Amino acid sequence: MRLSPEYVAAIKDAAGEAFGQTAVVRLFGSRVHDDRKGGDIDLHFEVDPGRGTDAEVETFEQLLFARIDEQRVDKIFSVRGQLTAPFEQIAYRDGIIL
Repeated sequence: MRLSPEYVAAIKDAAGEAFGQTAVVRLFGSRVHDDRKGGDIDLHFEVDPGRGTDAEVETFEQLLFARIDEQRVDKIFSVRGQLTAPFEQIAYRDGIIL
């Protein structure tokens, strides 16, 4: 995984504060692979119903970028207990829980 411990902690803390302590965050995409270079940070959030609102996403980004350098972070959400789209299933399958 190509994220420093500081980045992992910042992501987890920001997600817990913005989306609730039950939110699960997965890293997926190119940053999962140690042998690749570059790439944005692809995050999958599994949240409770009613969470993952635009306001919460904005809060997450403010909290995160207060601790790490601002950069491209792609975010997808799955609501716990609801059906998932094919792209979400890839994040579940290939992602690493932070």
